[in-house]
Amino acid sequence: MLVREPVYQQLNNALREMLISGDHKVGDKFLTEREICQRFAVSRTTANKAISNMVSEGVLEFKKGLGTFVRTLPLDYDLRSLVSFTRKAREAGRVPGTTLLAFEEKTAGSVEVEVKDRLKVGPSDRIFFCRRLRLADGIPMIVERRYLVAKQCEGITEDDLRGSIYSFLTDKKGVKITGSEELIRAVNISTKDAELLQCKPGLAGFLMLSTGYTEHGVPVWFAGILYRGDCYELRNKLDAQQAYSYTESIISTPTGS
Repeated sequence: MLVREPVYQQLNNALREMLISGDHKVGDKFLTEREICQRFAVSRTTANKAISNMVSEGVLEFKKGLGTFVRTLPLDYDLRSLVSFTRKAREAGRVPGTTLLAFEEKTAGSVEVEVKDRLKVGPSDRIFFCRRLRLADGIPMIVERRYLVAKQCEGITEDDLRGSIYSFLTDKKGVKITGSEELIRAVNISTKDAELLQCKPGLAGFLMLSTGYTEHGVPVWFAGILYRGDCYELRNKLDAQQAYSYTESIISTPTGS
């Protein structure tokens, strides 16, 4: 274990890894405090604190007289892979949901210069704009603002936007998305977004600026995706021999929700 983090936090990370690896399924009985103490060589107090933290997050559930059970699995994914939020939520046993907050058609000349430059469109080209709230088990996790090149997704409807845009593009339109360029910034969540995410204004968050491309390098979307900081844990792993890195995130239920 690393010495830079409190022992209970190191233990939390180790227990999460167990869930992600598939050692336990939803509904399975989880390790007891005694078993955690023996396996990780920690005190009973530390084991209790780690379990209590995971119960408060909604990952585990305590049943009086029976023990602690797996309530839901953390939602983790490699940010370099082009897999939709909807799919990953379902794979983790969570129920995905989307609230469509806005949907309109614009001309490229009416949007910010950054958007136009990212999408490589002319002033008269058409763009679809949507703003969406993404949820897992009914809990708001993400506020997304996305611009789509209209000619790549003609016929997209509000119902399509309440599901996976990625699936609409690849399955319905036959657009081959092969890559994306992403920049992640640490931000404080504004009052407006905090109302949508049901959190306190100023809470730490992650803002991802993402541009998706076809196999020919043609831009399809530009999106600003705001993640709640208390729901996501970003991790980076580096393989020195293969000289590449990847970042993954884990979704958990925020404390008090």
